[in-house]
Amino acid sequence: MSAHEERWERFLDPDVVRPSLFMATMFITTFEILKNSIVDRIRDFYSIGWSEEGSTVSPKYEANVLARNKSTVYASLNWLLEHQAINDEDLKTFELLKKTRNLLAHQLFAVVTGQAESNHTDQFHVLVELLRKIEVWWVVNVEIPTNPDYADAEVDEEGIVPGAILSLQMLLEVAGGNTELLEAWRRERAKRHPHAP
Repeated sequence: MSAHEERWERFLDPDVVRPSLFMATMFITTFEILKNSIVDRIRDFYSIGWSEEGSTVSPKYEANVLARNKSTVYASLNWLLEHQAINDEDLKTFELLKKTRNLLAHQLFAVVTGQAESNHTDQFHVLVELLRKIEVWWVVNVEIPTNPDYADAEVDEEGIVPGAILSLQMLLEVAGGNTELLEAWRRERAKRHPHAP
């Protein structure tokens, strides 16, 4: 079979295209979650109130974060680096993941059909680990120390499952065809609203 015929074979086989497309879109989605975590957590940290437009941010956010780089993402990464939430290796990893995300976003058809090479499936766990590392840092260094309920509590970082990771796990389960979460939600809703349709 020629390379051209192999590409058509791959393109027309749902058992090949479906998982490839799924992993590519999950990688892009998770990368966006990572970027949001990088930016939004810091912005929320500098939030000083709420208005009709959303949260109001302290002028310190501009001075302490945004002044570091024209890109909000890179300014935020620099802030995280300074506060030891991430290290230089993590910055290199982010660049690698960004390159993969851009390949997928701009050449999705070529990647899914095997015309362009991508190792996004192998990199997916690296992407999730970087997201988890940043989220756990916030829990351990900001949320727990500012919550009096956890004063003097022993913290097992390995046991922490941040909300972003839990949401991602749920999304993977649902997108993978698992209906258990939907059924549990429906049972709980029926308990709370017995006469609802």
